[in-house]
Amino acid sequence: MQPLYVQVHPADNVAIIVSPDGLTLAEHIPQSHKVALSHIASGEPIIRYGQVIGHAKRDIAQNSWVREEFLSLPDAPSLDDLPLATATPPPLPPLPGYTFQGFRNPDGSCGTRNILGIATTVQCVAPTVDYAVRRIKAEILPRFAGVDDVTAVTHTYGCGVAIDAPGAEIPIRTLRNISLHPNLGSAPLIVSLGCEKLQPARLLPHHNLRPAGAGHFPVLEADPYVVRLQDFEHRGFGDIVATIMRLAEKRLEELNRRSRQTCPASALTVGLQCGGSDAFSGVTCNPAVGFAADLLVRAGAAVMFSEVTEVRDAVHLLTPRAASVEVARDLIREMRWYDDYLARGSADRSANPTPGNKRGGLSNVVEKALGSVAKAGTSALMSVAAPGDRLSSKGLVFAATPASDFICGTQQLASHMNLHIFTTGEGSPYGLAMVPVIKVSSRTALAERWFDLIDVDAGKIATGEATIESTGWEIFRLCLEVASGTKKTWADHWGLHNSLAPFNPGPVT
Repeated sequence: MQPLYVQVHPADNVAIIVSPDGLTLAEHIPQSHKVALSHIASGEPIIRYGQVIGHAKRDIAQNSWVREEFLSLPDAPSLDDLPLATATPPPLPPLPGYTFQGFRNPDGSCGTRNILGIATTVQCVAPTVDYAVRRIKAEILPRFAGVDDVTAVTHTYGCGVAIDAPGAEIPIRTLRNISLHPNLGSAPLIVSLGCEKLQPARLLPHHNLRPAGAGHFPVLEADPYVVRLQDFEHRGFGDIVATIMRLAEKRLEELNRRSRQTCPASALTVGLQCGGSDAFSGVTCNPAVGFAADLLVRAGAAVMFSEVTEVRDAVHLLTPRAASVEVARDLIREMRWYDDYLARGSADRSANPTPGNKRGGLSNVVEKALGSVAKAGTSALMSVAAPGDRLSSKGLVFAATPASDFICGTQQLASHMNLHIFTTGEGSPYGLAMVPVIKVSSRTALAERWFDLIDVDAGKIATGEATIESTGWEIFRLCLEVASGTKKTWADHWGLHNSLAPFNPGPVT
């Protein structure tokens, strides 16, 4: 029989409504919203996931609706006395033999796509690059069947900013690592204006950058190269575009010589993210993704979860899982940095939940965070990456990012994820041009309504038609198929690709 409600932990005094039919309720309660399993007196804790998500502002009768306005927000866990690596999980049993068909790079990384990337140093050149990309796709790319796409790495950074201010290194590091992404062959074409603050040499300080004026071609196999729009060699807009197109064609010739090869699953770097979460997210799609995350870790892959404000209220559950005291302290460092960042903007974590989150039954950021971290599975936390950093280890990693969908996705690209898993309860058509995005829904109703946008329906877990384990295996196998190019996600089918949005905590001048 279909469950009528979901109680996650035996200590919970609230549950999530699956179907109000058959329940004796004091009032109508929408699907995914909370019902009181017992009388809750004013001031008493309201418990979900076995954790306090708030305190009752008034008496709440048994079988009645536990609304957002009935809860007071508890304080966030203190960062000063957290348990550090006190319950590190033992290594999960290895899962050998799993592979995908990917593109091997000289630096040892593997791409899940073969893309010509045209990176930019400043927003001023973005329209020119976008124009050139449209022409490259129409006039040149069809001759190179081995190349998947051409994409412009455009953004709103690069000038008009305090380039040496604290925090300015975050967007610079982000753009640097994105331009060297494995799916771009780790060697981009760079387009610069010429007068901007973010000069090409600052973007890629350890590379031999070769200027490329009209008619001049560098040795493509050596280092990234630069087209500067303000160089005197260029005579008019048409000449600028022609230079970009000629260099693009040379790079496409090189990329076209690559082919998919068998790569171990350990070459995957998978980013995990929530978007449009609801109260089912923490009991269906996120736990299923967590099970898949454990499978990926067992196969040797790197799996990153992010979104600081959607982890902050569950940090006390994560620091004990750290592989070492140092890793736990690194996690605390990123939480503290973000607390201070929000405080400088006269904000705090309570600003996180959206109207859609609340419509879907999430009362506050505490409840949201406890459901969000279910994506992290059960393995040990092996390392922590600061915003824009490349990952330094395999296994489960926390990559610090804002919770904003498109900023989080951009920052995870900088950490060199080559596959993305995105869970949603309310629905989002989000996608990325550089990596495939697998969409997992929390509710079957969403998967049925958005049948051509959702890749995996985890809502069947709530209705008893599937289990967390079976759905986790489904996601894991889909990861290998999508990474191999044998299956296309719906976002890629429709070409739904959000613009990049590097995190910039620094001042704008």
